[in-house]
Amino acid sequence: MQIDVLTLFPEMFTGVFHNSILKKAHDKGQFTYNLVNFREYAKNKHNKVDDYPYGGGAGMVLSPQPVFDAVESITKKTKKKPRIILMCPQGETYSQKKAEQLAEEEHLILICGHYEGYDERIRENLVTDEISIGDYVLTGGELGAMVVVDSVVRLLPEVLGNEESAPQDSFSTGLLEHPHYTRPAEFRGMKVPDVLLSGNHAKIESWRREQSLKRTYDRRKDLLDFINLSEEDKKLLNRWQEK
Repeated sequence: MQIDVLTLFPEMFTGVFHNSILKKAHDKGQFTYNLVNFREYAKNKHNKVDDYPYGGGAGMVLSPQPVFDAVESITKKTKKKPRIILMCPQGETYSQKKAEQLAEEEHLILICGHYEGYDERIRENLVTDEISIGDYVLTGGELGAMVVVDSVVRLLPEVLGNEESAPQDSFSTGLLEHPHYTRPAEFRGMKVPDVLLSGNHAKIESWRREQSLKRTYDRRKDLLDFINLSEEDKKLLNRWQEK
């Protein structure tokens, strides 16, 4: 996968791309990235990328020309049209399902805004997706872009050490993930559930499913509306509701 990030602050990404899973994945050639400062594409005397909004109002608006030119400089070198993602508080709320969808792509371009917002022609005529990482406003799109890149790259083949890790994560199955325990079996009087020490894999899987359901019911009941529940799942939920 190729990932291009358009940003006025490329130095913000140094720590993210040079550490942990992203660094390992890049070093192995599982994805490549390019940080593009779209100020370099401005054609005015002072390399300005923003201007006052027509009709008045507070703040400055990103001009279309530098952003369009920066994207076009990237896409003219590619055969297949990439997904062009606008990081924007008005966009689709980001989810694991969206990350899984983007992980199937060969090329992503993420545009990080700043200031008051974007010229609407960028939104209407250039991008394929608008993404928000939550119902709040950040200074710019850089932090959101880092979240998207991290969540997508970890889903690429062989990026994680254990290929079963990603499919079992919270939200990947539709449910929140079950509790985890490791050694020692007893710590300060707190014990690991007996079923996990039993060696009975069928009982362990049943326990994990039940715990995932219960955790989802307790913390994110709204997710249950979108999950295909078995009859056994429904019996468990009804039991908890009665309690």
